[in-house]
Amino acid sequence: MFLGIDIGTSSSKGVLVAPDGTVVVTAVREHPTATPRPGWFEHDALEVWWADFVSIVTELARPDVAAVGVSGIGPCVLPCAEDGTPLRPAILYGVDTRATAEIAAQNARYGTDAIMERCGSPLTSQAVGPKLEWLRGHEPEVWAGTRRLFMAHSWLVHRLTGAYVLDHHSASQCTPLYDTRTHEWITDWDVAPGLELPELAWSGDVVGTVTRAASELTGLPAGIPVVAGTIDAWAEALSVGVGSPGDVMLMYGTTMFIVEVLAERATSPKLWGTAGVAPGTYNLAAGMATSGAITAWLRDLTGASFGDLTTEAAAAGAGAEGLLMLPYFAGERTPLFDPDARGTVIGLTLRHGRGHLYRAALEATAFGVRHNLEAMREAGGKGERLVAVGGGTRGGLWTRIVSDVLRQEQELPAQTVGAAFGDAMLAAGAVGVSCAGWNPVTSVVRPDPEAAEEYERLYRLYRELYQATSHIAHALA
Repeated sequence: MFLGIDIGTSSSKGVLVAPDGTVVVTAVREHPTATPRPGWFEHDALEVWWADFVSIVTELARPDVAAVGVSGIGPCVLPCAEDGTPLRPAILYGVDTRATAEIAAQNARYGTDAIMERCGSPLTSQAVGPKLEWLRGHEPEVWAGTRRLFMAHSWLVHRLTGAYVLDHHSASQCTPLYDTRTHEWITDWDVAPGLELPELAWSGDVVGTVTRAASELTGLPAGIPVVAGTIDAWAEALSVGVGSPGDVMLMYGTTMFIVEVLAERATSPKLWGTAGVAPGTYNLAAGMATSGAITAWLRDLTGASFGDLTTEAAAAGAGAEGLLMLPYFAGERTPLFDPDARGTVIGLTLRHGRGHLYRAALEATAFGVRHNLEAMREAGGKGERLVAVGGGTRGGLWTRIVSDVLRQEQELPAQTVGAAFGDAMLAAGAVGVSCAGWNPVTSVVRPDPEAAEEYERLYRLYRELYQATSHIAHALA
């Protein structure tokens, strides 16, 4: 059996998979995300990452587990002592916007063009380097003890094996520390003074084996191999067969994340250009700050179930009877890179109800997906094959709206377990087991030409709305 575990923003998931790809059993653990100040998002590594991992492994582990793969949210900043002891809660990925001043300072210091040329991505709230500088400036006592830098999956790998290693893909999101042209750490920019940077490996590489001490804590068999793993969205892309140039994953979750596989390196100031999970591949990636988070907000606000809201949204029809929403409820990542963008709803009348708002939210995220895919094509991506995955694919309405807005088909795979399934694939591949056929396509969502025409008109208005209102949103922010 092969064990995959993923540490997510609001929950952790584990899966035990047989050699033929059959999912034997799954486990989920929900956890909180701390927001100690506006714009701050943190996880306690011991109380969230390790507690979830041990709990899931205790439920799933069996004597015949042959290898382990781990993924997690990222890029994160977990400052640790030499022995891997966390010195503060981990600072999460691009949703954490505390390092705005440090982004400006590093752009001035190293040059925006030089950063793009070497790293493949602009400095944004997603980047690791500015958050390290924030730590040096705002928490000098923490920085004084920091010797090593971890993400969720690399810290768990360290706890299991003792290895201090990070996969190339995750390293390529540590802007401006990693050169995507040479696949090496940048040594002539002193971004992380005093830190020992981890050894680099590819995501499917075996980087160690479960130690006797880790076996006693988790119940995993001692001596079984552990792979380097990667950031969750990339493990999820792997789980649904997004691995060839032109393949695109659309991940419907708390946030919407998009990954396209490329054969050649490409960059865009509107996107993230990264190393791929496999040697010889590259990616363009995009991420919206919110998507499913808005639908959850509306559910909690109205007290209605997702089922009722979906039914009412379907009845509202394309365009929600004249409503248009900007989905920037937590700022926006790509392609705007605007942490001060804000959610907007225009066209409200007394006729509109909760179903109309829910429909407008689904349509807003679909427009955001189109905006990002257009930026990918401008940068050289082809977007030939779209594969949808994640909890938001259930029910069918959201995926239909996205296909209508894009005028493009989406494939739906048999397994939507997510990143944990991709982790199990990495684990299986590491010991020579083929994953071909593990996750076949079972259905295809095709666009409705009539709805697509209506969305063409609304998409133009959507693009105009941000330009027309951004100065007001910024003033309010």
